Amino acid sequence: MLPPTRPPWTTLLPPVALVVLAAVWGRDLPPVLVALVAAVLAGAVLAAVHHAEVVAHRVGEPFGSLVLAVAVTVIEVALIVTLIVSGGPETASLARDTVFAAVMITVNGILGLSLFVAARRDHVAVFNAEGTGAALATVTTLATLSLVLPTFTTSEPGPQFSPGQLVFAAVASLAVYGMFVFTQTVRHRDFFLPAPQDAVASSDEHAVPPTTRVAATSLGLLVVALVAVVGLAKVESPAIESGVEAVGFPPSFVGVVIALLVLLPETLAAVRAARRGLVQTSLNLALGSAMASIGLTIPVIALASIWIDGPLVLGLQSTQLVLLALTVVVGVLTVVPGRATRLQGGIHIALMAAFLFLAVSP
Repeated sequence: MLPPTRPPWTTLLPPVALVVLAAVWGRDLPPVLVALVAAVLAGAVLAAVHHAEVVAHRVGEPFGSLVLAVAVTVIEVALIVTLIVSGGPETASLARDTVFAAVMITVNGILGLSLFVAARRDHVAVFNAEGTGAALATVTTLATLSLVLPTFTTSEPGPQFSPGQLVFAAVASLAVYGMFVFTQTVRHRDFFLPAPQDAVASSDEHAVPPTTRVAATSLGLLVVALVAVVGLAKVESPAIESGVEAVGFPPSFVGVVIALLVLLPETLAAVRAARRGLVQTSLNLALGSAMASIGLTIPVIALASIWIDGPLVLGLQSTQLVLLALTVVVGVLTVVPGRATRLQGGIHIALMAAFLFLAVSP
C-alpha cells in the first residue's frame, strides 16, 4: 500500500495563516516576524486564489472568472477598510489610490500582458469583441461615476462627494455591476466564452471538474484564507506604510502596493490562460477584476464612511485623469476589432509602466 500523500500547501496554509494571525494580533512585531508574517500573507493570498480557481473550475466559465474577480475584490476591500479605519486622516485618499491602481493594473497590466503573451504564441490574439467591449464600457462607466465626477462636483470642497452624492454613486455602482453580471452569466453568456478562433486549449482545460465535495472544501478554505489575509494585512499595515515612507515614495503609493499585492495571483492566472490560448478567459479576469474593484469597493467604502472620521477623497488628480482617459481610448481601439497583436499588448504595458513611474514620481 502506498503511503498517504501529504495535503498540498494550499490546504495547509489557510489554517496555518489563521493560527499565525491569532499569535501576532495586537502585538508590536520585530523585523524578523514582520518578514515572516509578510511571507504567510503572500502565501494566503495565493492559496485563496487557488481555491477560488477550484470553485471556478467546478462552476465553469464565465462564472469562474466572476468567482476569481469577487474573491480578490473582497481581499482588496477588506485591506482598504482596515487601513482607513486604523490610519486616520492620512488615509483619506487611500480608497481612491487603491481603486485607481487596480484599474490601471487590470486594464493595462493584466490585459496588456495577456494580449502580448497570446499574440506571441499565435501571432494574433483573438477574443470576443461583444463581451470584452461590454466589460470595458462597464469599467469606464464605473470609473467615471466614482473617480472622475468627485473632481468636478461643487457640493463639497475638494475632490469628494457630498453624503447624498456618495450614496448615489454607491447605488449606481452596484446597479451597473449587477446588470453586467446578469448579462455575463445569464442573458448573453456566449459573449464571454472563448471565441471559436481561439487556439485549442491544453488538456488541463478539459480535465474533469472537481467533485462537489472537493469544491465545497475549497470554498471553506477560501473563506478561511480571506479571513487570514484581512487580519494579517491589518498586522502588516504599519510596516507597509513605514516602508513606503522609508524609500521616499509618496504616501499614495501605499494604495499601489495594496493593489499589486492583491492582483498578483490574478495576473498569474490570466497570463497562464493566455499562454494556453484562452484569451477571452484572460480578458474576463482582467476587466472583471477592474469592475468588481470599483463596483464593490465604492459601496462598501460608502457604508464604512458612517464610522470613518474625516474626509473621503475619491476624485482623481489631473495626472490620473489623463492616464485614465488615455487608457479608455486605447482600450476601445484594442477591443473593437476583436483581434490584437503584440503591438496592442505592448502599448497597454507601456501605459502600465507610465502609471507606476508617475506613482513613484508624481
